[in-house]
Amino acid sequence: MRVIAGSARRIQLVSPKGQETRPTSDRAKESLFNMIADKLSGASVLDLFCGSGAIGIEALSRGAKEAVFVDSSKLAQTAVTQNLEKTKLGAGAQMLGMQVAKALQQLSQAGKRFDIIFLDPPYDMRGTNYLAQTLQTLSTVDLLVEGGLIIAETDTRTGANFAESIPPVPFVYTHTRSYGQTCFLFYLMPSLAAK
Repeated sequence: MRVIAGSARRIQLVSPKGQETRPTSDRAKESLFNMIADKLSGASVLDLFCGSGAIGIEALSRGAKEAVFVDSSKLAQTAVTQNLEKTKLGAGAQMLGMQVAKALQQLSQAGKRFDIIFLDPPYDMRGTNYLAQTLQTLSTVDLLVEGGLIIAETDTRTGANFAESIPPVPFVYTHTRSYGQTCFLFYLMPSLAAK
C-alpha cells in the first residue's frame, strides 16, 4: 500500500495489524482520485473509519489543505500517526480517536466544514448499518459545504443494494463506480442556487 501521486508519491504506508481494517487497493484508490483530481487543491477533507489513513493522506499529498482522520481503533490511530510522519504531511492533519458519530457531533459544534467527506465502514451486515447510520448522522450536522461531495466505500454487493435506497436529505445520490469488489457511492450537497 502506497501513496499514488503528489508530494508523498511512492511512499509505502503501514496498515493496522489484524483483520478489522481493509485497505483500499492501489488500483481503486488511483481510479477514485483521478476522478476527483480537480476538487482536491486547497480542499478540506474528512476521512471517516480511516484505518491506515491512506485516503486522507492521498488527498493531502495531492493538494488538500487539511484532513481530519476519525477512527476508534487504537491500532488505526497508531498507523495514521506513523503514516503522517513517513509522508511529512502531519502539519495539515488532525486525528480524532473516537466513534464516528461522536466525532461528527464534535466537529459540527466546532464549526468545521468540509469539501469532501470519505467514509469506509466495515462491509458485512454491520457495515451496511454503519453506512446508513453515518449518512443519516451526516444529514443532521452542517459539515459539508455547498457543492461538497460524500464518497462512501463499500463492497459491490452492498453498494448495488444501497444505491437503490433513498439517501438522507439533503444529499443527492449521483453515481456509483466499481473496481473489482470495491464500490464507491457518490453523494452531492446541492448548492442553494440549484435548488
